[in-house]
Amino acid sequence: MVQRRPAGRPTLEEVAARAGVGRGTVSRVVNKSPRVRESTRLVVEQAIAELGYVPNRAARALAGNRTDAIALVIPEHQKRLFAEPYFSDLIHGVGDELADSEMQLLLTFVRSDKERRRFVQYARAGRIDGVLLASMHVDDPLPDTLAALGVPTVMSGRRSAEEPCSYVDSDNVGGARAAVRHLLDSGRTTVATVAGPADMYVAQCRLAGYRQALDAAGRPYDPALVAAADFTEVGGRAATERLLRDAPGLDAVFAASDPMALGALGALRAAGRRVPEDVAVVGFEDSALARHSDPPLTTVRQPIEEMGRTMIRVLLEEIATPGTAWRHVILRTELVHRASA
Repeated sequence: MVQRRPAGRPTLEEVAARAGVGRGTVSRVVNKSPRVRESTRLVVEQAIAELGYVPNRAARALAGNRTDAIALVIPEHQKRLFAEPYFSDLIHGVGDELADSEMQLLLTFVRSDKERRRFVQYARAGRIDGVLLASMHVDDPLPDTLAALGVPTVMSGRRSAEEPCSYVDSDNVGGARAAVRHLLDSGRTTVATVAGPADMYVAQCRLAGYRQALDAAGRPYDPALVAAADFTEVGGRAATERLLRDAPGLDAVFAASDPMALGALGALRAAGRRVPEDVAVVGFEDSALARHSDPPLTTVRQPIEEMGRTMIRVLLEEIATPGTAWRHVILRTELVHRASA
């Protein structure tokens, strides 16, 4: 005689009993938490399939104050979203990692105090389960405000070396150091840099890597060889024009982003300088811009899509396990050699 399961929707407890695990483990599997061993996940998924368990997402959301929505917050004008490959690559990585989950992604721009207050009210009302933050400036209070509200939050990059929040970052210091060391090792004697905005920690780190490479080679730091810009192509071109006026003998430029490196190429071309014969140029990111520039750009590859995927994994873990420790993840960078240097 075939034994039948009692009629009605199978429960989380029944799945846990069938799999021989606790209710919390089943919940973590259902919520796609990475904090489950693969062998345990397979056992739970088999129990779910055998029982025909379907998560009651509406009831679960009400019981746990869940919305199944997360926000990706970008504190920049939307024009930069479409002009800079960094943001599109980050969103691509985030979207890929979310593809198999039930989470909805909300893209939000926060460019003023008014928009920041409005977003905080939205988060305080419990309309999102977590937040991803990109392109943070050092004085931005939003991560601290979200932490005070108890909203799980993960940053792309960080505001300082002592960031009290989960983040996923690249080895910006090491990547910049490798780029400048390559220029010096190839015989360049006057290496300038187009640095990023001084109020962004990522720019501070890349400038620190530039200075470390100079120090290691016994070269003095010359402020005339440093011009700051805003990570855009227009900004990179203007900064390179300033460098050419202040230090006309430069024979190499390290730009702290690929768009700024493209701006540098344009300024050098307009000034009659050949790349790489007269001036070598290295960027940072390894975006599509680098591969298709003229000449193709030597650059530091940072795994932006992997940053987005990792941010989602860390955030889902924080959502599934409230009160978990902050995660600080640094991904490796790699110098990619092309014709510009």
